[in-house]
Amino acid sequence: MKVNAEKNEQVSKMTFASIYPHYVSKLEKKGRTKNELHQVIEWLTGFDGDTLQALIEEKVNFETFFQRATIHPNAHMIKGVICGYRIEDIDDKFKVYKQCRYLDKLVDELAKGRKMEKILREEKSSVK
Repeated sequence: MKVNAEKNEQVSKMTFASIYPHYVSKLEKKGRTKNELHQVIEWLTGFDGDTLQALIEEKVNFETFFQRATIHPNAHMIKGVICGYRIEDIDDKFKVYKQCRYLDKLVDELAKGRKMEKILREEKSSVK
C-alpha cells in the first residue's frame, strides 16, 4: 500500500494521548509492562517518562510529538510490514506517518515477545 498526503495529514492530527492507552492495553494483554513500553518510546524519541507524561497531558498531536522528539539514529533499521505498509517503502516526504509506523512496529514487536535487545536496534560492530 502507498501512503498519500491525506493519510499523512490524518495521522499527524491524531493525539498521542488517544493512542497511548491502546499501546498499554495491547502490551499488558501480552504480559508486557508499561515500563517496557516507555523503554521503547524513549529509545525511539528520547522522551523519558516525565516528558512523555507531560506530552500526554498537553494532548499533543503526532506531528508535534515527533517534532519535539530526537529520533534515534538507528530508527532507519526498523523494517517490515505494519498495518499493511512496508516501513522502508514509505516515502520520506511522509515523515510523521513513517515515524508513527516506527513506533507501531516497536510496540508490535514488544507485544509479540521479541527480546528488548532486538527491538532496540544497534548497528553491528565490525570489530573481530
